Amino acid sequence: MGDLARFLAANRAQVLDLLGEHMILVGIAVGAAAALGLPLGVIATRDRRIEAGVLGVANVLQTIPSLALFGFLIPVPILGGIGATTAIVALTLYALLPIVRNTHAGIRAIDPAIREAARGMGMTERQLLTRVELPLAAGLIVAGVRVAAVISIGIATIAAAIGAGGLGVYIFQGLAMVDDTVILAGAVPAALLALVADAVLGRVARRLTPPGAPGAPSGIRPA
Repeated sequence: MGDLARFLAANRAQVLDLLGEHMILVGIAVGAAAALGLPLGVIATRDRRIEAGVLGVANVLQTIPSLALFGFLIPVPILGGIGATTAIVALTLYALLPIVRNTHAGIRAIDPAIREAARGMGMTERQLLTRVELPLAAGLIVAGVRVAAVISIGIATIAAAIGAGGLGVYIFQGLAMVDDTVILAGAVPAALLALVADAVLGRVARRLTPPGAPGAPSGIRPA
């Protein structure tokens, strides 16, 4: 580890630049996945036919090997090409499943009696969603974002293969040079970033889980 520490110290500026690129890729992708996945998860709770389609497509996307998905996207107009755009699109697709699934699971797990009580108070379906369902499911939804972020941090290392930058640059350079120190210079910061994201979002998820909400008794677990 001494060699790694010396390498990181000697290349501190570049390490920080690559870390910044990595965080931007993941941040944009997870944000886009949340913006798409939250409404899709809600819609999936409203119609069984839509539910099967949405969850099915999200599951299929998760099974595509990451490098293959990058390759498939490169020739796609607008969304593809070499660089960050393709990486962000691919990472967004991978991040969708945990967010959609946890949004769906969190809302489905709410006691039907709570919904009936809200309707009895005269709430519209929109008010029921925004004032009851989403607040009660918030902990599980953030847990889905937590899983999506950790997954994206790992997959983003492969984005360097298509010129998107990030910490994967060191990993691929190390593989080409057969240099374990250079490989670790990319892998260790990525692993630490994943641990920090997991800890921070896990804490947020616990704070957002009210007593009696899905996941409250035994902590947050992704669906």
